[in-house]
Amino acid sequence: MASCGRLVVVLFSLRLERHNKIFLTFGMTADKGLQPHHSNSVKSMKTYQTRNIRNVTLLGSTGSGKTLLTEAMMFEGKVIERKGSLAAKNTVSDYSEIEQLNQKSIYATPLYTEFMDSKLNIIDTPGADDFVGAVLTSLRISATALMVVNAQHGVEVGTEVLSRWVDRMGKPMIIALNQLDHEKANYEHAMESLVQSFGSKVVAVQYPLQCGAGFDSFIDVLLMKMYKFTGDQGQREELPIPDSEKERALELHKTLVEAAAENDEALMELYFEKGALSEDEIRKGLSAGLAKRSVIPVFCLSAVKNIGVKRLMEFIIKVGPSPLENEAPKTMEGTPVPPDENAPLSLFIFKTTFEPHIGEVNYFKVMSGKLTENADLLNLNTQTKERFAQLFVPLGKNRVKVTELVAGDIGCVVKLKNTKSGQTLVGGAEGVPFPPVQLPNDKFRTAVKAVKESETEKLGELLNQMHQEDLSINVEFSKELRQIIVSGQGEHHLNTMKWILANVHKCEVEFFAPRIPYRETITKVAQADYRHKKQSGGAGQFGEVHLVIEPYEEGAPDPVKYKVGGKEISLNVKNKQEIDLDWGGKLVFYNCIVGGAIDSRFMPAILKGLMEKMEQGPLTGSYARDIRVAIYDGKMHPVDSNEISFKLAARNAFRAAFKEAGPKIMEPIYEVEVLVPTEFMGDVMSDLQNRRAMILGMDSDKGFERLQARVPLAEIGRYSTALSSISGGRATYSMKFVGYEQVPADVQEKLLKAYQDTDEE
Repeated sequence: MASCGRLVVVLFSLRLERHNKIFLTFGMTADKGLQPHHSNSVKSMKTYQTRNIRNVTLLGSTGSGKTLLTEAMMFEGKVIERKGSLAAKNTVSDYSEIEQLNQKSIYATPLYTEFMDSKLNIIDTPGADDFVGAVLTSLRISATALMVVNAQHGVEVGTEVLSRWVDRMGKPMIIALNQLDHEKANYEHAMESLVQSFGSKVVAVQYPLQCGAGFDSFIDVLLMKMYKFTGDQGQREELPIPDSEKERALELHKTLVEAAAENDEALMELYFEKGALSEDEIRKGLSAGLAKRSVIPVFCLSAVKNIGVKRLMEFIIKVGPSPLENEAPKTMEGTPVPPDENAPLSLFIFKTTFEPHIGEVNYFKVMSGKLTENADLLNLNTQTKERFAQLFVPLGKNRVKVTELVAGDIGCVVKLKNTKSGQTLVGGAEGVPFPPVQLPNDKFRTAVKAVKESETEKLGELLNQMHQEDLSINVEFSKELRQIIVSGQGEHHLNTMKWILANVHKCEVEFFAPRIPYRETITKVAQADYRHKKQSGGAGQFGEVHLVIEPYEEGAPDPVKYKVGGKEISLNVKNKQEIDLDWGGKLVFYNCIVGGAIDSRFMPAILKGLMEKMEQGPLTGSYARDIRVAIYDGKMHPVDSNEISFKLAARNAFRAAFKEAGPKIMEPIYEVEVLVPTEFMGDVMSDLQNRRAMILGMDSDKGFERLQARVPLAEIGRYSTALSSISGGRATYSMKFVGYEQVPADVQEKLLKAYQDTDEE
């Protein structure tokens, strides 16, 4: 073990000597030691002021080329010496084993590049809808969304879904039309789909002279220049616009100028006066349009060939908003916190990871003030103090050491004691936390258990850890279902979690269908009585309870008289308890005993017996709800009566009455909204109807169909997989719980039979 430690020091020293800076790689394993990124070197990091910082989240459907675009951006900024590739498994982003295995992003990876005396923080996000939690967390701390669109397909369902999140979070968007060098690339079709989806806000900044394998140049209608690229690294040459393209270029330039002028009254007047705007004036107008989200500029790219990447970065830095120009984030009390370097220090933790032999790594954004090494901060969520002994800026799995970070910048820190994702830290003694990121409702749930029973406790700890790393994974240790339930954004999401448990943490688990949290209730009045009597030599057991049950209805008057089975029962309510049940609904308990038939000291035991049967209903063992129970008579014995006797008598009387009170099983119902291409609409609707869905409505939305339905939870267990199969992966959906409804008679009969068989076993 000691020799291993010396090896780490030697490797670390070599890296210091080679790069003349402090550069750390986390992610060690016991048998491999430090695992460096490929042979790229990393430049020294200076402190950037807030006005020179740009925070961008890369979005796009799977396969659009986000990860390779980050490589090209870092290469252009000379942060890395050469670009990695997915095939070689040496990209700065997508460095985890599962990402390399699948050749796509699973996690949101913070990176940076340095360009034009500015720092560009980039977060490469997953394209699959299953990992939308990482997307929303990244958007939260970014000023701009850079949507990467595959020029072969144009707008895909993933593009549409992600753009909706961009809108909801109020972020400006720039579109990078990538893979124009692909043989199936179609610029005109892609632009048509963009205009169809996003309307007149879409404005071309560039257009290619040709698509496909010959793509090596484009016309920039902002600068009115032609750019031609040569060589493997995309060496750029500026050329005049050919005569054959001048008419088209001037027309698109005019459209761009008008789009810029519309966002600033002074520019509009200037445009009317002169009939033209300068480059700086166009940039000013586009900057205002981005801030208002009334303009979506479109750029032409080939990330693989490094065509157009530098020009895109120039635009982001010159036109894109700095943290100073973005809307100030607000605390939970609604107070805006401007990113002022001279203001009191505040940080927001947006991501937590767990690294072998290192522990927790917390990623943060400096919301205000300036953070320096060895700063002591207060966690407002836990009221604990934390010391930031060392500061780093993230570059995939690599971290570059820095001494300070100012408002608007992104960094990471290791070995904090009690800080997690979504929490706020401040430099003073008080403050108000920033709100956590709002994540979408879960779409897929499964029960999970360790293959080896001895690893059950380990599994619980790992599941909690994985929730901290991905807040869209939710874990419930369900007392009701007697299962561990894990839920997330799709089957692929949770299968990824399963792979990580098995291959990274060496904890084999199995998934199986979770039980459905049914509810039981009644529909009419019923009466029952039960005598519990037991003699065992010494003191015996005796308790007799007479009760009436009926459905609970909000606002109904207290009972006075019942007529059950031809017999009239009059009540004199002495005491009433209204209990809000943890699982929803109510139990109303009436003590109507007169004449001392049952001593008042036994009433808590009777209530306890009732609650036990409410927790394990008579029909299927599910929770019961919305019932009124009146205890109106009974008997006791001066010697043999005790609490357990009355508890058992109450349980059995309740069970007998319940089965005579028109019992019904209720099932959880979810409202499902499906966004699907028109050609798959019929198949999707047919599939939903086979799942006992009630179709609520449908409408067209930007080339897609939006279908709304109510579906029982029991019928949508694997819906994410089925929908993907029906639509070729092009449809998506969301779901939310809306309430409980009675199951159909045939379904109830099957459930009763299944429970009876289980009960007999």
